[in-house]
Amino acid sequence: MNTLTDRYLAATLRSVPTQRRDEIATELRASIEDMIEDRTGGGQDTTTAEREVLTELGNPDLLAARYTDRRLQLIGPTYYLVWLRLLKVLLSLVPAIVGTVVAVIDVADGKGFGAIGSGIGTAIEVAVQIAFWLTLTFALIERFQPVSGLPDWTVDQLPDVPAHRDISLADTIASVAMLALTIGYLPFQHYQSWVHETDGGNIPILDPALWSFWLPALIAVLLATMVFEIVKYRIGRWTWTLFGVKALLNLAFTVPVVWLALSDRLLNPALGDRLSWLAEGDNRNTLGAAIAVGAAVVLVWDLIDTATKSRRQSARA
Repeated sequence: MNTLTDRYLAATLRSVPTQRRDEIATELRASIEDMIEDRTGGGQDTTTAEREVLTELGNPDLLAARYTDRRLQLIGPTYYLVWLRLLKVLLSLVPAIVGTVVAVIDVADGKGFGAIGSGIGTAIEVAVQIAFWLTLTFALIERFQPVSGLPDWTVDQLPDVPAHRDISLADTIASVAMLALTIGYLPFQHYQSWVHETDGGNIPILDPALWSFWLPALIAVLLATMVFEIVKYRIGRWTWTLFGVKALLNLAFTVPVVWLALSDRLLNPALGDRLSWLAEGDNRNTLGAAIAVGAAVVLVWDLIDTATKSRRQSARA
């Protein structure tokens, strides 16, 4: 036979475990026949009654899932919010950090502006990998791990009413991007600067001897500042604690730069061979002093501006 009921049963049973097919087939066929009998008892045509009953039962795949208690979603409501929260946290931090590190390494290897593309590509790849493996992990937990260990929701978990965000996402992105460009330029200038030897060879702007300690140390401070900017955005406003951390980071960068500039250890001595004005008189020391004064002015201005924001926003909190 090849009636609509037979076809419906076959479509339902194809996604049911073999050991349960006979049991479900018997139960489902009996239910369908009872429902058709109820309708024909009221005077309805058998063929029409059968069609309406099967339509009412719905998609056979959905019915099979109900019989076998099989979930039809990748991640169900039990774990969805945990998955989403963790995914947001990981995607907001890991790809940017890994992409920046890769870009800095590529710049140090002399890849120039091509390092930006490799950094972005790596960040995208890391984001895809995080999304895939995290989703796969939660999907497996959803299917094979009994629900346990997840606390029930209570009103104590309600967050505070969000305060006015004084630190915008645009400002944070601009700050992180500027820091990333600065980090990238430090090794980039070592291989490709705007000053060249007579034979076309590159003359680094900064003294190559600084790579033994000072430049890696300054890059570490800049990386820490990038992390600080992200943390500051997540907090949403300036606090006196953030002011203290920012002041320490600024001092950790500016003080060495000022000292190196005043002691004539910042700029490459070989620059004087190509820039004649730099070798004349006391111009080299004057340039070093100008760099030191400029760095000190930026430091003082940033400290005053940050302290003002911290005082104003702390008072409003």
